[in-house]
Amino acid sequence: MKEHFSETELNLAMNFMEQIPFNRHIGLEVHSFNAEEAIFKINMREELVGNWLQGILHGGVIASALDVAGGTAALVGAYRQRLDMPKEERAKSLSKLGTIDMRVDYLRPGKGKEFFATASILRIGSKVAVTRMEFKNEEDELIAVGTGTYMCG
Repeated sequence: MKEHFSETELNLAMNFMEQIPFNRHIGLEVHSFNAEEAIFKINMREELVGNWLQGILHGGVIASALDVAGGTAALVGAYRQRLDMPKEERAKSLSKLGTIDMRVDYLRPGKGKEFFATASILRIGSKVAVTRMEFKNEEDELIAVGTGTYMCG
């Protein structure tokens, strides 16, 4: 059985994601969390089509979902490393979170009705976290993968 995030960690991740207006604009929402990964969901909508001839999801939406998933995993990982810090110092440190670099490999067209972005931490240090992300549709077809590097301290 996987260890679950604490209520504090879940609230941290939810607040992080919901504070970014673009996430709300594309309809990205938290699907689930456990200690090893964060899962986000996005429903296909006409406004998100990137290729109108095939009706597939825009690559920028895919990249954005992967970045949010990777950033959230980095944020929660960094939070766990700083539990011994005073609350104000921890908050100041976590406020520096940002994407340093991200690579996305598109493996197949974004066809589907629902899509899921997941992320897990590959490595985390005191300043930088590296995450691995996947983007799948409701049929569990792998559409894209990514690797993200995040400033986290």
